[in-house]
Amino acid sequence: MKKLLFIFIVFFTTTVAFSQTARVQVIHNSADALASEVDVYVNSDLAIDDFAFRTATPFIDLPAGVSIDLSIAPSSSTDVGDAVLTVPVTLAENETYVVVADGIISPTGYNPSPAASLQVYAMGREMASNGSNTDVLVHHGATDAPTVDVVESGVGAGVIVDDISYSEFQGYLELPTADYVLQIQDASGTVGVAAYGAPLSTLALEGQALVVLASGFLDPSQNSNGPEFGLWVALASGGALIPLPPATLGVEDQTLSQLSVYPNPTADRLTLFGEIEGDYSVSIIDVNGRVLLENKISDANRKIRTSNLDSGIYLLTITSDANASKTIRFVKQ
Repeated sequence: MKKLLFIFIVFFTTTVAFSQTARVQVIHNSADALASEVDVYVNSDLAIDDFAFRTATPFIDLPAGVSIDLSIAPSSSTDVGDAVLTVPVTLAENETYVVVADGIISPTGYNPSPAASLQVYAMGREMASNGSNTDVLVHHGATDAPTVDVVESGVGAGVIVDDISYSEFQGYLELPTADYVLQIQDASGTVGVAAYGAPLSTLALEGQALVVLASGFLDPSQNSNGPEFGLWVALASGGALIPLPPATLGVEDQTLSQLSVYPNPTADRLTLFGEIEGDYSVSIIDVNGRVLLENKISDANRKIRTSNLDSGIYLLTITSDANASKTIRFVKQ
Protein backbone atom coordinates (compact mmCIF):
# COMPACT_ATOMS: atom_id res chain seq x y z
CA MET A 1 0.00 0.00 0.00
CA LYS A 2 1.31 3.42 -0.89
CA LYS A 3 2.31 5.86 1.82
CA LEU A 4 3.21 9.55 1.71
CA LEU A 5 6.97 9.72 1.35
CA PHE A 6 9.64 11.77 -0.29
CA ILE A 7 11.88 9.72 -2.53
CA PHE A 8 15.11 11.60 -1.94
CA ILE A 9 17.04 9.09 -4.03
CA VAL A 10 15.00 10.30 -7.00
CA PHE A 11 15.91 13.90 -6.27
CA PHE A 12 19.56 12.95 -5.87
CA THR A 13 19.74 11.00 -9.12
CA THR A 14 17.79 13.73 -10.91
CA THR A 15 20.09 16.52 -9.73
CA VAL A 16 23.46 14.80 -9.57
CA ALA A 17 24.17 15.54 -13.22
CA PHE A 18 23.55 19.26 -12.75
CA SER A 19 25.85 21.66 -10.93
CA GLN A 20 23.05 24.25 -10.74
CA THR A 21 20.17 23.74 -8.31
CA ALA A 22 17.25 25.66 -6.83
CA ARG A 23 15.27 25.16 -3.63
CA VAL A 24 11.57 24.29 -4.04
CA GLN A 25 8.62 23.67 -1.69
CA VAL A 26 5.43 22.11 -3.10
CA ILE A 27 2.04 22.62 -1.39
CA HIS A 28 -1.08 20.58 -2.28
CA ASN A 29 -4.09 22.93 -2.14
CA SER A 30 -6.49 21.44 -4.70
CA ALA A 31 -9.76 20.77 -2.84
CA ASP A 32 -11.18 18.57 -5.63
CA ALA A 33 -12.18 15.16 -4.28
CA LEU A 34 -10.39 13.49 -7.20
CA ALA A 35 -7.17 15.17 -6.04
CA SER A 36 -7.39 14.19 -2.38
CA GLU A 37 -4.12 12.32 -2.96
CA VAL A 38 -1.89 12.72 -6.01
CA ASP A 39 1.49 11.59 -7.29
CA VAL A 40 4.04 14.24 -8.28
CA TYR A 41 6.63 13.61 -10.97
CA VAL A 42 9.80 15.52 -11.79
CA ASN A 43 10.35 14.76 -15.48
CA SER A 44 9.68 11.01 -15.62
CA ASP A 45 10.66 10.28 -12.01
CA LEU A 46 8.13 9.79 -9.21
CA ALA A 47 9.06 12.43 -6.65
CA ILE A 48 6.16 12.42 -4.17
CA ASP A 49 3.90 9.38 -3.73
CA ASP A 50 0.30 9.80 -2.47
CA PHE A 51 0.70 13.52 -1.75
CA ALA A 52 -2.31 14.47 0.40
CA PHE A 53 -4.49 17.59 0.18
CA ARG A 54 -3.35 20.29 2.65
CA THR A 55 0.14 18.85 2.90
CA ALA A 56 3.47 20.50 2.05
CA THR A 57 6.92 19.16 1.24
CA PRO A 58 10.00 20.62 2.90
CA PHE A 59 12.27 22.67 0.65
CA ILE A 60 14.19 20.34 -1.67
CA ASP A 61 16.87 20.76 -4.35
CA LEU A 62 15.84 20.55 -8.01
CA PRO A 63 17.88 21.16 -11.19
CA ALA A 64 18.24 24.79 -12.25
CA GLY A 65 19.17 26.33 -15.55
CA VAL A 66 17.37 23.66 -17.59
CA SER A 67 13.70 23.05 -18.37
CA ILE A 68 12.08 20.39 -16.19
CA ASP A 69 8.51 19.09 -16.15
CA LEU A 70 6.47 19.08 -12.95
CA SER A 71 3.54 16.69 -13.38
CA ILE A 72 0.50 15.81 -11.26
CA ALA A 73 -1.09 12.36 -11.63
CA PRO A 74 -3.74 10.34 -9.78
CA SER A 75 -2.46 8.49 -6.72
CA SER A 76 -2.98 5.22 -8.61
CA SER A 77 -0.54 6.24 -11.34
CA THR A 78 2.08 3.84 -12.66
CA ASP A 79 4.21 6.38 -14.54
CA VAL A 80 4.24 10.00 -15.71
CA GLY A 81 2.06 9.03 -18.67
CA ASP A 82 -0.92 9.06 -16.29
CA ALA A 83 -0.43 12.77 -15.50
CA VAL A 84 -3.46 15.08 -15.65
CA LEU A 85 -1.34 18.24 -15.46
CA THR A 86 2.22 18.94 -16.65
CA VAL A 87 3.91 22.31 -16.24
CA PRO A 88 7.38 22.96 -17.73
CA VAL A 89 9.50 25.26 -15.56
CA THR A 90 13.03 26.58 -15.71
CA LEU A 91 14.37 27.39 -12.25
CA ALA A 92 17.08 29.96 -11.58
CA GLU A 93 20.29 28.82 -9.91
CA ASN A 94 20.31 29.35 -6.12
CA GLU A 95 16.76 30.76 -6.19
CA THR A 96 14.07 29.56 -3.77
CA TYR A 97 10.52 28.80 -4.94
CA VAL A 98 7.09 28.02 -3.49
CA VAL A 99 4.83 25.97 -5.80
CA VAL A 100 1.12 25.59 -4.96
CA ALA A 101 -1.24 23.14 -6.67
CA ASP A 102 -4.72 24.72 -6.96
CA GLY A 103 -7.88 24.22 -8.98
CA ILE A 104 -10.27 21.52 -10.15
CA ILE A 105 -9.66 18.25 -11.99
CA SER A 106 -13.24 16.87 -12.07
CA PRO A 107 -15.30 17.65 -15.19
CA THR A 108 -18.47 18.32 -13.15
CA GLY A 109 -19.60 19.01 -9.60
CA TYR A 110 -17.78 22.29 -8.96
CA ASN A 111 -18.88 25.90 -9.44
CA PRO A 112 -16.75 27.71 -10.43
CA SER A 113 -14.27 25.13 -11.70
CA PRO A 114 -10.95 26.71 -12.73
CA ALA A 115 -8.64 24.08 -14.18
CA ALA A 116 -5.99 22.57 -11.96
CA SER A 117 -2.77 24.58 -12.11
CA LEU A 118 0.61 25.03 -10.46
CA GLN A 119 1.25 28.54 -9.15
CA VAL A 120 4.98 29.29 -8.88
CA TYR A 121 6.34 32.00 -6.60
CA ALA A 122 10.00 32.95 -6.92
CA MET A 123 11.97 34.54 -4.08
CA GLY A 124 10.57 32.13 -1.51
CA ARG A 125 12.04 32.06 1.98
CA GLU A 126 13.03 29.25 4.31
CA MET A 127 13.44 31.57 7.29
CA ALA A 128 12.53 35.12 8.23
CA SER A 129 14.77 37.89 6.92
CA ASN A 130 14.84 39.30 10.47
CA GLY A 131 15.17 36.80 13.31
CA SER A 132 12.70 38.69 15.50
CA ASN A 133 9.94 38.60 12.86
CA THR A 134 7.74 36.02 11.18
CA ASP A 135 7.65 36.36 7.37
CA VAL A 136 4.27 35.42 5.89
CA LEU A 137 3.57 34.74 2.21
CA VAL A 138 -0.18 34.89 1.46
CA HIS A 139 -1.79 32.82 -1.30
CA HIS A 140 -5.45 32.90 -2.44
CA GLY A 141 -6.27 29.31 -3.39
CA ALA A 142 -10.03 29.13 -2.73
CA THR A 143 -11.76 28.69 -6.10
CA ASP A 144 -15.15 30.14 -5.11
CA ALA A 145 -13.93 33.00 -2.91
CA PRO A 146 -14.02 36.57 -4.27
CA THR A 147 -11.21 39.09 -4.51
CA VAL A 148 -10.57 40.04 -0.90
CA ASP A 149 -8.71 42.35 1.45
CA VAL A 150 -7.18 41.18 4.72
CA VAL A 151 -7.54 43.60 7.61
CA GLU A 152 -5.68 43.03 10.88
CA SER A 153 -7.83 44.05 13.85
CA GLY A 154 -6.02 42.51 16.83
CA VAL A 155 -3.14 44.97 17.13
CA GLY A 156 -4.65 47.57 14.79
CA ALA A 157 -2.33 47.03 11.81
CA GLY A 158 -5.17 47.75 9.35
CA VAL A 159 -5.13 46.54 5.73
CA ILE A 160 -2.22 44.13 5.27
CA VAL A 161 -3.35 42.48 2.01
CA ASP A 162 -5.16 44.51 -0.66
CA ASP A 163 -7.25 43.06 -3.51
CA ILE A 164 -5.87 39.52 -3.71
CA SER A 165 -7.69 37.25 -6.18
CA TYR A 166 -7.80 33.50 -6.74
CA SER A 167 -4.40 32.01 -7.71
CA GLU A 168 -2.46 35.14 -6.68
CA PHE A 169 0.31 35.58 -4.12
CA GLN A 170 0.83 38.59 -1.89
CA GLY A 171 4.57 39.14 -1.32
CA TYR A 172 6.02 38.37 2.10
CA LEU A 173 4.68 40.33 5.06
CA GLU A 174 7.52 40.85 7.54
CA LEU A 175 5.54 40.82 10.78
CA PRO A 176 6.66 41.23 14.40
CA THR A 177 5.98 37.86 16.03
CA ALA A 178 2.71 38.56 17.87
CA ASP A 179 -0.85 37.18 17.95
CA TYR A 180 -3.05 38.74 15.26
CA VAL A 181 -6.71 38.75 14.22
CA LEU A 182 -7.34 38.62 10.47
CA GLN A 183 -10.61 39.97 9.05
CA ILE A 184 -11.27 38.72 5.49
CA GLN A 185 -13.38 41.29 3.60
CA ASP A 186 -14.54 41.64 0.02
CA ALA A 187 -12.63 44.08 -2.16
CA SER A 188 -15.03 46.91 -1.27
CA GLY A 189 -14.12 46.57 2.40
CA THR A 190 -17.79 46.58 3.40
CA VAL A 191 -18.68 42.86 3.46
CA GLY A 192 -17.06 40.48 5.92
CA VAL A 193 -16.21 37.02 4.55
CA ALA A 194 -14.57 35.35 7.55
CA ALA A 195 -12.17 36.05 10.42
CA TYR A 196 -9.30 34.06 11.89
CA GLY A 197 -6.76 34.28 14.65
CA ALA A 198 -3.11 34.16 13.59
CA PRO A 199 -1.30 33.29 16.85
CA LEU A 200 2.27 33.67 15.60
CA SER A 201 3.61 34.26 19.10
CA THR A 202 1.57 31.46 20.67
CA LEU A 203 2.84 29.08 17.99
CA ALA A 204 6.44 30.19 18.68
CA LEU A 205 7.05 31.12 15.01
CA GLU A 206 9.66 33.80 15.63
CA GLY A 207 12.34 33.72 12.97
CA GLN A 208 10.32 31.45 10.67
CA ALA A 209 8.95 31.96 7.17
CA LEU A 210 5.62 30.41 6.29
CA VAL A 211 2.82 30.41 3.72
CA VAL A 212 -0.80 31.21 4.65
CA LEU A 213 -3.27 29.81 2.12
CA ALA A 214 -6.97 30.43 1.56
CA SER A 215 -8.18 26.87 1.09
CA GLY A 216 -11.46 25.02 0.53
CA PHE A 217 -14.91 26.29 -0.46
CA LEU A 218 -17.07 29.12 0.83
CA ASP A 219 -20.10 27.19 -0.47
CA PRO A 220 -19.43 23.44 -0.25
CA SER A 221 -22.99 22.71 -1.48
CA GLN A 222 -21.94 24.01 -4.92
CA ASN A 223 -18.70 22.08 -4.81
CA SER A 224 -19.51 18.39 -4.22
CA ASN A 225 -19.78 19.06 -0.47
CA GLY A 226 -16.02 19.51 -0.37
CA PRO A 227 -13.91 20.91 2.50
CA GLU A 228 -15.00 24.21 3.97
CA PHE A 229 -13.12 27.48 3.49
CA GLY A 230 -10.35 28.32 5.93
CA LEU A 231 -6.88 29.76 6.30
CA TRP A 232 -4.14 27.16 6.59
CA VAL A 233 -0.42 27.49 7.32
CA ALA A 234 2.43 25.69 5.55
CA LEU A 235 5.68 25.65 7.50
CA ALA A 236 9.04 25.64 5.73
CA SER A 237 9.69 22.22 7.29
CA GLY A 238 6.68 20.77 5.44
CA GLY A 239 4.08 18.33 6.72
CA ALA A 240 0.35 18.71 7.30
CA LEU A 241 -0.94 22.28 6.99
CA ILE A 242 -2.01 23.91 10.25
CA PRO A 243 -5.51 25.48 10.42
CA LEU A 244 -5.86 29.00 11.78
CA PRO A 245 -8.62 29.19 14.43
CA PRO A 246 -11.83 31.11 13.62
CA ALA A 247 -12.33 34.53 15.22
CA THR A 248 -15.28 36.90 15.61
CA LEU A 249 -16.06 38.70 12.36
CA GLY A 250 -15.70 42.41 12.94
CA VAL A 251 -15.32 42.55 16.73
CA GLU A 252 -12.93 41.05 19.29
CA ASP A 253 -14.31 38.97 22.15
CA GLN A 254 -12.73 40.70 25.16
CA THR A 255 -13.95 38.06 27.64
CA LEU A 256 -12.33 35.27 25.67
CA SER A 257 -9.05 37.17 25.33
CA GLN A 258 -8.63 37.16 29.13
CA LEU A 259 -8.80 33.38 29.53
CA SER A 260 -5.65 31.46 30.52
CA VAL A 261 -4.69 27.94 31.62
CA TYR A 262 -2.76 26.54 34.58
CA PRO A 263 -0.44 24.73 35.12
CA ASN A 264 1.68 25.10 32.00
CA PRO A 265 3.65 22.82 31.55
CA THR A 266 1.11 20.26 32.72
CA ALA A 267 1.06 16.55 33.50
CA ASP A 268 -2.53 15.36 34.04
CA ARG A 269 -4.91 18.26 33.42
CA LEU A 270 -5.31 21.92 32.55
CA THR A 271 -7.60 24.31 34.42
CA LEU A 272 -9.17 27.27 32.62
CA PHE A 273 -8.97 30.63 34.44
CA GLY A 274 -11.08 33.72 33.70
CA GLU A 275 -14.72 34.60 33.27
CA ILE A 276 -16.77 31.99 31.41
CA GLU A 277 -20.25 32.93 30.17
CA GLY A 278 -22.16 29.93 28.81
CA ASP A 279 -20.57 26.87 27.22
CA TYR A 280 -17.32 27.04 25.27
CA SER A 281 -15.94 24.44 22.89
CA VAL A 282 -12.34 23.36 23.40
CA SER A 283 -10.03 21.34 21.19
CA ILE A 284 -6.45 20.15 21.53
CA ILE A 285 -4.36 20.17 18.34
CA ASP A 286 -0.88 18.73 17.91
CA VAL A 287 1.94 20.36 15.95
CA ASN A 288 0.90 18.44 12.82
CA GLY A 289 -2.58 19.99 12.88
CA ARG A 290 -4.39 16.84 14.10
CA VAL A 291 -7.33 17.40 16.45
CA LEU A 292 -6.81 15.06 19.41
CA LEU A 293 -9.65 16.19 21.70
CA GLU A 294 -12.93 18.07 21.33
CA ASN A 295 -15.08 18.89 24.32
CA LYS A 296 -17.36 21.42 26.00
CA ILE A 297 -16.35 23.51 29.01
CA SER A 298 -18.33 25.79 31.30
CA ASP A 299 -18.03 27.74 34.52
CA ALA A 300 -18.87 24.55 36.45
CA ASN A 301 -16.52 22.35 34.44
CA ARG A 302 -13.17 24.09 33.83
CA LYS A 303 -10.78 21.14 33.80
CA ILE A 304 -9.34 19.59 30.65
CA ARG A 305 -7.73 16.15 30.86
CA THR A 306 -4.25 15.86 29.32
CA SER A 307 -2.96 12.63 30.91
CA ASN A 308 -3.51 10.62 27.70
CA LEU A 309 -1.28 12.93 25.62
CA ASP A 310 2.32 12.16 24.75
CA SER A 311 4.97 14.58 25.97
CA GLY A 312 5.31 17.56 23.65
CA ILE A 313 3.86 20.90 22.54
CA TYR A 314 0.13 21.31 21.85
CA LEU A 315 -2.42 24.02 21.04
CA LEU A 316 -5.60 24.48 23.07
CA THR A 317 -8.27 26.28 21.02
CA ILE A 318 -11.21 27.77 22.95
CA THR A 319 -14.27 28.84 20.93
CA SER A 320 -17.26 30.78 22.26
CA ASP A 321 -20.91 30.50 21.17
CA ALA A 322 -20.31 33.68 19.13
CA ASN A 323 -17.57 31.81 17.22
CA ALA A 324 -14.78 33.92 18.73
CA SER A 325 -11.68 31.89 19.33
CA LYS A 326 -8.44 31.97 21.31
CA THR A 327 -5.48 29.60 20.99
CA ILE A 328 -3.13 28.86 23.89
CA ARG A 329 0.14 26.96 23.50
CA PHE A 330 0.93 24.49 26.26
CA VAL A 331 3.49 21.82 27.07
CA LYS A 332 2.61 18.28 28.15
CA GLN A 333 5.34 16.87 30.39
